Amino acid sequence: MKNVEKAEKVHLGSLIDQLKKGHYIIPDFQRDFEWEPWDVLSLVRSIFMDYYIGTLLLWKGSKENYEILSCEPIYGFEGSNDPQHIILDGQQRLTAIYYAFFNPGKPFPRRKNPIVYFLNINKLLNEEYEEAFFYDTSSKKYTNILQNKEEQYKHHLFPLSEMKEGTWGTGDWIKGYRDYWTNQLENVDAENELKRDQYAVYVKNAREFKDIIEELFNQYFISYIELDRDIDIAKVCDIFTQINSKGVKLDIFDLLNAILRPKEIYLKQMWKQAEEELQFTKPKKMKIYILQVMSILEQYYCSAKYLYYMVPGATKTIKKPDRTKDEIVLIPDEETFKQKWSRSVDAIKKTITILKNPREYGAINPYFVPYPSIIPAFAAIKAFVEESDGKNKLDMQAKIRKWYWASIFTNRYSSSVESISAKDFQDLKKWFNNEDDKPEVIKEFFSTYKNIDLLNDNPKGSAIYNAIFNLFIINGARDWSTFELPEYESLDDHHIVPASVFKDENVPTINRILNRTPLSPTTNRHIINNRMPNEYLKEMFDNNDNEKVYDVLASHLISKKAVSILLRKPFTKSDLDDFLRERQNTIINAIENQLIKEKINVPISLKELDNEIESIENSLRSFIVNSFEDSHKAYQKNTPGHIQEKVEKRIESEKRKNPHLSDNDFNLFSKRIMYFDLFEYYDIMASKLNWPHFEPYFKNKNQLQTRFKQLSTLRNAIRHSREVSPIERHDGEAAIAWFKGILK
Repeated sequence: MKNVEKAEKVHLGSLIDQLKKGHYIIPDFQRDFEWEPWDVLSLVRSIFMDYYIGTLLLWKGSKENYEILSCEPIYGFEGSNDPQHIILDGQQRLTAIYYAFFNPGKPFPRRKNPIVYFLNINKLLNEEYEEAFFYDTSSKKYTNILQNKEEQYKHHLFPLSEMKEGTWGTGDWIKGYRDYWTNQLENVDAENELKRDQYAVYVKNAREFKDIIEELFNQYFISYIELDRDIDIAKVCDIFTQINSKGVKLDIFDLLNAILRPKEIYLKQMWKQAEEELQFTKPKKMKIYILQVMSILEQYYCSAKYLYYMVPGATKTIKKPDRTKDEIVLIPDEETFKQKWSRSVDAIKKTITILKNPREYGAINPYFVPYPSIIPAFAAIKAFVEESDGKNKLDMQAKIRKWYWASIFTNRYSSSVESISAKDFQDLKKWFNNEDDKPEVIKEFFSTYKNIDLLNDNPKGSAIYNAIFNLFIINGARDWSTFELPEYESLDDHHIVPASVFKDENVPTINRILNRTPLSPTTNRHIINNRMPNEYLKEMFDNNDNEKVYDVLASHLISKKAVSILLRKPFTKSDLDDFLRERQNTIINAIENQLIKEKINVPISLKELDNEIESIENSLRSFIVNSFEDSHKAYQKNTPGHIQEKVEKRIESEKRKNPHLSDNDFNLFSKRIMYFDLFEYYDIMASKLNWPHFEPYFKNKNQLQTRFKQLSTLRNAIRHSREVSPIERHDGEAAIAWFKGILK
């Protein structure tokens, strides 16, 4: 065995130089480069954080072996190849390093464009590692930055492609960065102490950054095992097979269980007690999810490194604003750990209940959960809202819903979920406090949802397929035989046009979500069976009131136009295409109305009440404005300061959405009052300054407040799709009558 392996290590600088010279090649039996852009980002972050990234397995090459294994260069390699080693294990890591540090300009696998990686120097030095590294899909903004070093210096952005130049090349870049900020410091006004201090920090940061890069090149080592070139090729292939099929990883839960046992915390036993109630989806991962929710709530982050700080007494080093360091303990003792564990278990249980709710998120069983990996972030933010003393919880819940659907439809939780969960938790907290801090994922969803391709992409089992199925449930999809809401535990995912119809023509679109809908097993398998819609739909119309049948089909997001297509006889492949296109349009509209605008379908009686409430809101606006005068001066004088501050933010947000608007469009009291919340009408009327104007009409301030509460409760129940209780309806109707009597 003496020639089988030799343990070695290589520092990063040498490895980059070897990659540049083309010393590493890949055998044909290796899989393609399969990582996603965020996986590359995660590896780069690990290197800069001085983490172990695993051991490479290399085979010292020979011309004969290169030919036998049909070896090829690393993906994206540019230049003349000088092969020295065949990569047996570590191809993904080495290719990731090459792509990030060399920026080959070749499109990222399965992407249309190249991807460029950057790091933010300030965030790196502040040890904000999750935010310090990012990538861009060659947008115009970052392409310009990549071509302009002054822009890089100005924004503190270090292109990771500079790493290919080694110590000398990166040293030149850092010198340019330091000189840029030295020049800025020398030219700033002497009186501007704030900027001088800031620029001085950037000059100092250049030196710190230089030390980090030099240390990385010379002292960060990657370990590897080198197989001798004379080993028989059959043995090499066997070694490779063993590595890729029989490795068993010890996960973080097992490690923490071992660490916690001496502290008399028996994690496996605690998990067994919670397991039965958390069996909804991904039960093997749910035990990790509990720890991640604990970690997010305590310190935002939830990757494996941060889970160790959940150990009682574990000290965590943090950097304070003055750049000094401090040590803190998040979990002081065993009892606190158990309390945090129970809190996390409860949060996940509530999240599962919410996800399963057919009127909330529609994931009626585990098969239709779009992304189980979103559960830790979802549970943590729900727990935060529940425990907070915020008065705007309805607004918070609405924002959580928008974030959830945005994350699903942008495939946000397909990978790197730990860092994304941490970022989303923090972004949502900011958004709760400031309407202008809308997370980027929300903006992306709003701008791209109309381009979702349900015809060619998103097959069964994908997140978006499941999300559309959830939407059918939320929309109240009724059974096609009983015309009632089905038993959700046993629904079938039914083909509207049978899959067998175009079997010989190989039509993959027939299995897409556009041709699927939830029905009871009895209806699907015994009543509809394998028949065409022009048969079973015709029976539905022949035997029932036609408008009611249309209403039932509309609950499945099948429009009247789509019905007319399904009833065509004969029904051809062209008819199927017409139906799928029409249903896609209907589904996209439903995404806009129900998930983005949150319009809801309510009974006619409640719609009438909602219209009456809206009429009262309009009358209250006019009543308030007419009590003073319709001018900006009157608005400023009579509107409490805290309301003015909120209205100003809402108007600024409106102007950003509609650039054609200006301050002149909001000059009058009647224009600004349009941006009041319902209860803010009460606040302005009941204020000490204004009450004398309104007391003759409303008599009693306490009664006015009670009526506003009753009206607001009914309004919010209707508009947020909550069940309206008999008491809420009775009180709301009484408030409507009371306001009508006064406002006339």
